[in-house]
Amino acid sequence: MNGNRCLCCPQSCAPSRLPSGPLLAAATPLALLLALASGSALTGCAPLFVAGAAYTAAVVYDRRSADVVLDDEVIELQARDAYLKNPDLSKHSNLRATSYAHTVLITGQAERVQIADRYARIVAQLPKVKQVYNEAEVGPSIGLSQMSEDALLTSRAKLAIQSVNIPGFDTLRVKVITEHGVVYLMGLVTPEEADATAEKVRRIPGVERVVKIFEYIDPSQPPDAGGAA
Repeated sequence: MNGNRCLCCPQSCAPSRLPSGPLLAAATPLALLLALASGSALTGCAPLFVAGAAYTAAVVYDRRSADVVLDDEVIELQARDAYLKNPDLSKHSNLRATSYAHTVLITGQAERVQIADRYARIVAQLPKVKQVYNEAEVGPSIGLSQMSEDALLTSRAKLAIQSVNIPGFDTLRVKVITEHGVVYLMGLVTPEEADATAEKVRRIPGVERVVKIFEYIDPSQPPDAGGAA
């Protein structure tokens, strides 16, 4: 953004107003989604349609239920809100929280391990969070060059996963997060799908390590869609 002008359209775009603090905690997933949508719709910006298409794809192909997909979006919003409202965290770290089926992965860098641990405890107390994996590193924040390399590795990983040849497997069911050369894999998968996916990603040049944060399902039983909080 440059001032209040959106780079994706010619008109000026007012920033969307989302619930914060107690309002954010109390808001339902649908209410938050509508808040995001209404803010973008008023500006006429393309991201509304991109987000809508991405959400539709997730619901169609995801093993999570539609409610859980929304829950994960809300958890990430609440985690980000809590992070930014704690300067003792945000000024001394660069941390992100990614939620999948109510399981949250924390990545990034912090000046001290106590900072990352405190953020993990805050996230663990958010509604519907059932488990937190704290994979934050202690050290300085990565630079733009490493961020670009991580983004490239994520794209290559998603492409590599497409070559997994298992009946019924859909690549959209695996979430890929890359941080400082380490690739984290999340999703509701069978053990066979998990091993095959990890093996494909390990072969990518530049990948330092692959970490599986999968939730395993029984291939003979339908998944519970991560609905149990």
